[in-house]
Amino acid sequence: MSWILFAMIAALMIPIYAAYRDDDIWQKMLAFASIATKTSIMILMVSVVRDDWMIGVVGVIILSVGNAALMLLAHVIKRVNES
Repeated sequence: MSWILFAMIAALMIPIYAAYRDDDIWQKMLAFASIATKTSIMILMVSVVRDDWMIGVVGVIILSVGNAALMLLAHVIKRVNES
């Protein structure tokens, strides 16, 4: 089961590299949304393996609220660039 976690960490490095390399703010925000989603899925997987529902609740909160905050930031940046 740990090899799946290592594969997920390797997949997490792809959007980190994309965010580091690209200067466009929208591409960086997409990369950060991908990072947040992959991290929360990894937390959910760990909670299932450990049979700990409290860790799973944290993963669900990160999955739902983390991306909502990122989308709010995207709208704020869009409004600032329009004016």
